[in-house]
Amino acid sequence: MIQSPSLADTTTTVASIAHGPDAEPTTVLARFEDHVRLTPQAPAVIDGARTWTYEELDTAAERVAAALRDRVRPGDLVGVCLDRSTALVVTAVALARIGAVYLPLGPRPGERRTQAVTEDLDVACLIGDPGVLPAAHRDGEHTPLLLPIAGVNAPAGAVAAFAARPQGGRRAPEGALYAVLTSGSTGRPKAVAVAEASLSVALDWYRAATGLAPGDRQSLLIGVAFDPHLLELWAGLTSGAALVPAPDDTRWDAAVLTDWWRDAAVTVCVAATPTVEPLLDRPWPQDLKLRHLVVGGDRMRRRPGPDVTATVHNAYGPAEATVVTTTYAMRAADTAAGDVSPPPIGTPLPGVTVVVTDDDGLPVARGQDGELRIGGHCLALGYLDPELTAQRFTAPPQHPALEDVDRLYRTGDRVRMGADGSLEFLGRLDNQVKISGVRIELAEVEAAFEQDAGVRTAVVTVQRDGSGLARLVAHVKPAEGTKPVPGDLLTAVRAWLPEQAVPAAVHFVDTYPLDANGKVDRASLATHAPAPAAPAALVDDPADATPGEQLVLATVRELLGRPATVLSDNFTDIGGTSVVAARLLAVIERETGIRPRAHELLRSTDLRAFAALLDQRRTPRPAGA
Repeated sequence: MIQSPSLADTTTTVASIAHGPDAEPTTVLARFEDHVRLTPQAPAVIDGARTWTYEELDTAAERVAAALRDRVRPGDLVGVCLDRSTALVVTAVALARIGAVYLPLGPRPGERRTQAVTEDLDVACLIGDPGVLPAAHRDGEHTPLLLPIAGVNAPAGAVAAFAARPQGGRRAPEGALYAVLTSGSTGRPKAVAVAEASLSVALDWYRAATGLAPGDRQSLLIGVAFDPHLLELWAGLTSGAALVPAPDDTRWDAAVLTDWWRDAAVTVCVAATPTVEPLLDRPWPQDLKLRHLVVGGDRMRRRPGPDVTATVHNAYGPAEATVVTTTYAMRAADTAAGDVSPPPIGTPLPGVTVVVTDDDGLPVARGQDGELRIGGHCLALGYLDPELTAQRFTAPPQHPALEDVDRLYRTGDRVRMGADGSLEFLGRLDNQVKISGVRIELAEVEAAFEQDAGVRTAVVTVQRDGSGLARLVAHVKPAEGTKPVPGDLLTAVRAWLPEQAVPAAVHFVDTYPLDANGKVDRASLATHAPAPAAPAALVDDPADATPGEQLVLATVRELLGRPATVLSDNFTDIGGTSVVAARLLAVIERETGIRPRAHELLRSTDLRAFAALLDQRRTPRPAGA
């Protein structure tokens, strides 16, 4: 478990520097292979009705590695376009065995985004269903892979797809185990590479903090394009536990998530903060085997109540510092259980150093705000762009407590360190935001809009409702002589951006307000952006709308801040995300007693079709009820 950080100071003022307990890197792949040797028949993956033992998983991974070895070399980047499944786990093990660098892109990566990655990076091949790959790889040379095709998110088939590699494409630095994409201010995603040693330190902490061991069931819940899924995947495999891939509905519906925890007998889980928070507003299910819940990706707005039987770890960490760097554990017996104030992001993990600095990079006194910088074994090798690495990974300031630290990563996050060394998260210092737990560079979203010939410039702002739910709004200045259509622009940017980065609305402007420094005044732009007017009488908004239509329409309009939403709109096309879906389903259950499933919302052609499902199930309440 986490120990109290050491207090580093040589004066009467305690500096905002804290060190986690000592740690030494260990191994990842070799620890998995130990379990293959010692407990070959133990379950490694429980994927729907099919259970794979450690021996079976190892054999499948070796088969895939053998198929790739002639074309994929140690150090080569391999883009993985698979979902949470046994196939994904087999691929991760196979690439680690080859020494190739695992680059997760997600099961349905936008074609333009994937194309940009393969133009900028020296990617040896892409692995996935040929239908989701960009044209060059779809039409390129394919090596069939015998990946498992049974399970909740299994691919219908998978190949290693090879295409011409770019001249001068960036390669991963030596020793990388994996690389993940993060949002890039140039409009093109940037990749950060992490070594096995860095991941091993996080895994050693995770196993110690959660007690994960043979007999446990570890979730595989996080979206594959995001680095926390690597913590889940390798935590299970290096502990002798069984990984349990989650069905897609669990990401959209908090009630479905708890049902899945129960049905799958999950004992340890990693989940995004926005997915978990709705659960804290209702009675906690008392029949779960869940012992530990690690949450992160967004600011947690309240503490779990005294009825929450699992230990909840509020975790913080950027991809550049290997998934998680500080944590704060909360238990039912805590005196602060149920407090509505945000919990801290805690103290550093073993082998981690955290420093809060001023604008000049010097440590501030405890209790003062500043930028969080991170050092220690957790640090990534760097970006695949050496210049960017030099900008963000810097030498530490001269201080007696930092003599053994060779690099610090500038997070761009504003924090405050308390007297006990615990950190409070205060927000971003730069132009990045988090939507549904995903870190997004607004410049990347703007650049995606500016790919369109009908767009002169675009500025993206963040708007929040009373509950703190954030949505992006694109303020677009059309190119001269053009009249772009909002829906067409949103459709186009989906090919460049992850789901969470697609704005909920587009506003057209003639000019942008400027601040005293001549820069776009984003705060003014967000405040004075005209809200779409709700027409007095819409063909799609009849006076005789059914109760289900009235409820769905009113709730979606409020949650998305789109008064002009009509029944013929598709939920995801108008900006519906997993967080909004969970809130919509919660409102429907509270108002009607009906508990629809997330897939019924997502698979409905439009809001009218979803409302029809509610009306079919709606039972009039008895008089006086």
